[in-house]
Amino acid sequence: MKSPKIEDYIAQWPLLGVDSTAPWTVTEDCENRIVALLEMLGAGYRRHDNCAVHETAIVEQGAVLKGAIIIGESCFVAAGAYLRGGVYLGKNCIVGPSCELKSTFMLDGSKLAHFNFVGDSLIGEAVNIEAGAIIANYRNELDGADIKIRHEDQVIETGVSKFGALVGDGCKIGANAVIAPGALLRPDTRVPRLGLIDQFAYDQ
Repeated sequence: MKSPKIEDYIAQWPLLGVDSTAPWTVTEDCENRIVALLEMLGAGYRRHDNCAVHETAIVEQGAVLKGAIIIGESCFVAAGAYLRGGVYLGKNCIVGPSCELKSTFMLDGSKLAHFNFVGDSLIGEAVNIEAGAIIANYRNELDGADIKIRHEDQVIETGVSKFGALVGDGCKIGANAVIAPGALLRPDTRVPRLGLIDQFAYDQ
């Protein structure tokens, strides 16, 4: 089974200049990929070590930025937000209060409301994630077994123990929804409030 192509879910992906290998391979090496992108940034970014924030972005006092980070034009990162492990924000992104982003790409116009966790994920353009929704990245109930994904009638062996989701352009995820590790959300998917998406592929 061939891995889903990132560009089939996130149209802007090829423009980043990051290869379109399996999404879990991208997130596994997220920090190094952000470091490489730092070297290709244009003018208008303020740099401190491996963190680059565009001069039009707002990062409120009390936000925590750890590791390689790129925060693009006109983004807003609220007080209490926690970005770590390699994070890329495209243009006009919002990361609200008390949100945590770990090893994640989030492209133009996407938003986390507040009290969200998104781990080891690729988030497309114009994605809206309402308050309290979680994209989990680790199979705690299976003691961290490598993530397998049931995709149509096939099972994909990712070979990684941490991967959240590939979230296509235009998806909407309702408040307090849970996206279990290994989710593949096609563009414009709608997840209801309190919904659960679990593409579970283990013997039960």
